[in-house]
Amino acid sequence: MPLPRDLPIVDHHCHLSPAGQGVEAARRFRRAGGTHLFLATQSYEPRVPRSLETYAAQFATTESLARRVHEETDVTVYLVVAPYPVDLVGASAVLGVRAALDLHRSALDLAGRWVREHRAVALGEVGRPHFEVAPDIDRAADEAFDHALAVARDSDCPVVVHSADLDVAGYLDLARRADRAGIARERVVKHYARSHLTRDERSSVTPSYLARRELAQAALSDPAPWFLETDYLDDPARPGAVLDLATVPRRAAAVAASPVGAGPLRIPFVESIARVYGFTPTVEMVGVP
Repeated sequence: MPLPRDLPIVDHHCHLSPAGQGVEAARRFRRAGGTHLFLATQSYEPRVPRSLETYAAQFATTESLARRVHEETDVTVYLVVAPYPVDLVGASAVLGVRAALDLHRSALDLAGRWVREHRAVALGEVGRPHFEVAPDIDRAADEAFDHALAVARDSDCPVVVHSADLDVAGYLDLARRADRAGIARERVVKHYARSHLTRDERSSVTPSYLARRELAQAALSDPAPWFLETDYLDDPARPGAVLDLATVPRRAAAVAASPVGAGPLRIPFVESIARVYGFTPTVEMVGVP
């Protein structure tokens, strides 16, 4: 069974770079049947940002890439912006922990302003380093994460969380952090989720599953909200990492051709976006350009 012509095909988390394949990667996504990308910002320079102006330039580069992708491929792109959590570690080594934390908070405030100005749809990636750090940096990372949740609450948007893979206890901790911040658990999205858990096991936090075959199959029976992503890095040194940008549309086509059919695909591509982000993606053009 072919994919329905009105069904958006959405990669919920990827990165593009001017130094990588950029628009060409998005063109490959489009040829495979993809229609919408959530594009997360990243540092485009070899060293960690050390000023708010650097973050502003970084976000602007991501916005420029999104504009080019849409103009040249007809793929709709939603921006997700924030200082990367691990930036705090590198900046602390140069600026000191307190100054690095102040910069991180200011960059989060800038990201929130972009959301309120409708230039971005979410804060991300936010969270904590996924490796052990010194105690003072660990405390600063907690403060930065709490500030990110507060900015998201005040900007009425989701947060896309970077962390190590979570078990039941990890999801519960994340949910309780959301409760303290006053942000709905569903609007906290665990990006790069590599383990399938039930809604109860993940304490109503929303997973964005890496679009591996077994994870996609396991998730199909779940109610909304959940997403599929590639976390495509667009790094010339690591071609195809984490998953190639064509993976989500190819995975969707395989599901549609299976006995399950295309019906469950509306959960990650339509219903979940409506519940978590508050808008519904639509398909204006279907077919290979």
